[in-house]
This record gives sequence, structure tokens and C-alpha cells, in this order.
Amino acid sequence: MARQVITQLIDDLTGDEADQTIEFGLDGRAYTIELSDENASTLRQALAPYIAVGQRVGRASGHGGITRAVRGAAATAQRSTRARNEEIREWARANGYQVSDRGRIPVGVMEAYDKR
Repeated sequence: MARQVITQLIDDLTGDEADQTIEFGLDGRAYTIELSDENASTLRQALAPYIAVGQRVGRASGHGGITRAVRGAAATAQRSTRARNEEIREWARANGYQVSDRGRIPVGVMEAYDKR
């Protein structure tokens, strides 16, 4: 007996036929959504200003998802993060917090720095 399985993507917004699955994350949660090319473009345009100034973390899907690495951007972000971390360490020491010279900065210290 022969069997043929057909998978059809349905746009999660409109209920029409979808062209692609988009993966994205927000507030520590990962999401997928099936969208038509038009709705996927609308989503990317809506998120573009935030992606442009956001700092990429983790690994992008590489399947046409929203986050795309630009060569050299990761190195620039890493330098910026290192400089910021050193600034936080100096501030923390001057304000009575104990922080190591290397490794992760405790969340409580980061939060205190951001609230200053």
C-alpha cells in the first residue's frame, strides 16, 4: 500500500496558506509561527528597528529566521560588552560590591548598575 503525506502550512494570522516558518525569541522564550511571505515581511519590518540596536545572543536558526548575523557585528558587540563589563566592575568595586576580575558579573550587581 502506498501512502502520500502532504504537509500544508497555514498562516497563523490569517488562516490562509503560509510560505514559511519563522523562529524568534522574546523574554527568554522561543516561538515559531507560520506566515505567508507578505506577513513574514511585515513581521521583519516591525522588528527591524529593535534588531538593529539589540545585542544578539545565542545561536540564530540559519533558516531565514529574523535574526541574521552581519559579518563583523559580533566582534563589535563583543568589544562593546567587554568595555561595558569593565565599567560595571569598576563601578561595583567603588560601591562596595565584590566582583571577580573575570567571568560573569552577578545579576544583582548588573541590576544595581543599571538602576544607578
